[in-house]
Amino acid sequence: MNSYQLSVCAEMVFLDLPFVERVKRIHALGFGVEIWGWAGKDIDALAATGARFTSMTGYLSGNLTDDDDIRQLLQSAEASLAIAERLRCPALNLHGTGLDDKGLPVKPVEVVTGAMWLKAVETLRQLARMGERAGRIFTLENLNLPVDHPGTPFALAADTLALVSAVNSPALKMNLDLYHAQIGEGNLIELIRKSQKHIGEIQVADVPGRKEPGTGEINYKAVARALREIDYHGTVALEGWASDDSAAALEAFREVFTQ
Repeated sequence: MNSYQLSVCAEMVFLDLPFVERVKRIHALGFGVEIWGWAGKDIDALAATGARFTSMTGYLSGNLTDDDDIRQLLQSAEASLAIAERLRCPALNLHGTGLDDKGLPVKPVEVVTGAMWLKAVETLRQLARMGERAGRIFTLENLNLPVDHPGTPFALAADTLALVSAVNSPALKMNLDLYHAQIGEGNLIELIRKSQKHIGEIQVADVPGRKEPGTGEINYKAVARALREIDYHGTVALEGWASDDSAAALEAFREVFTQ
């Protein structure tokens, strides 16, 4: 019996449906639901679906290292916490820097300095304190540089692990995205074992193509066994495109992770 729960990102499947209808469809199929940015979405309509929201983006703008951008980040994180309360969503996702609508950093970084590391830790400490007060968890997601997010600082899972470990708060965890980690680092099962006490969520999609498990090179059945072996109790979320039919993609995801 699996100890983790399955969820699906509504931004990437059932793309022929209006967004609220995507959420309803995912919920009807028995999955939790994840969303990206909340600005422009009908929060009342989303809440009325009865869906179990497991994660949402936890900021609108800003970054971890520049003073003006830190203020933006903290302000929009506070607003995001209020939305999370309305959706009863326990986790709010962060990235190493603010991303534009194409997933590219608003302020690309070529070299991450020691001063930037120290500033990022302090910013994340402030976010963790906000999460503790609100009864929510912020998660810091690793990204890949070669394919999807060039120029993003603190992108590797090794980076997010170092930052989360340094803050050492129950309100700040890793969002370990295995699609990104496969491209950026590999050695996924050992990465899971090494990071296990700091993981707040696992996100999955296959490589190449960022589609459902079984379409690429990652042995997700072995990953599922590794998660059971460490007695992982969090969320495993499909954050990937459907190779063809979205309902079939979700069932393929369920089959791999339900054993």
